[in-house]
Amino acid sequence: MAGERKNWYVIYTKPRSEKKVTKSLEASKLEVYCPLVKEVHQWSDRKRKVEVPLFTSYVFLKIQEKEMHQIYNFPGFIRYLYWLGKPAIVREKEIETIKNWLGNDTFHDPTIDNLKPGDRVKINSGVFKDREAIINRVDTKRLQLVLPELGCTVSVKIREIA
Repeated sequence: MAGERKNWYVIYTKPRSEKKVTKSLEASKLEVYCPLVKEVHQWSDRKRKVEVPLFTSYVFLKIQEKEMHQIYNFPGFIRYLYWLGKPAIVREKEIETIKNWLGNDTFHDPTIDNLKPGDRVKINSGVFKDREAIINRVDTKRLQLVLPELGCTVSVKIREIA
């Protein structure tokens, strides 16, 4: 079918290979999206802003289902993400939400006050706005949330806003 619809799929990559996989796929004229955020990294002698993937080891690829096999031999590709036995499809609206959210320069410093595993929270902003989550784990720099509605776990890094 010449008019078969393209969907956004989630690719799981080798660790720290998100940018390389994105460039490789773009060089092959494929539509790919790797959301990046700026973080301040500190070394012993300096601080520097660096762009890091929002989702560690994940890249979004817009492709027809019948073309999915073409990606298997790309360096850094591990597998597609599956949901209920089928390749997970991300809606166009969700990709746009991520892009809009990252394009918004207004960020609020996150705080963790008296939160503990098992607590239910409602996400007030960002990609998962208005979704309910269950706190799975609270660390000093990360908060792990379970999103039962989506059937996934999200690890949120608490970072310094520069």
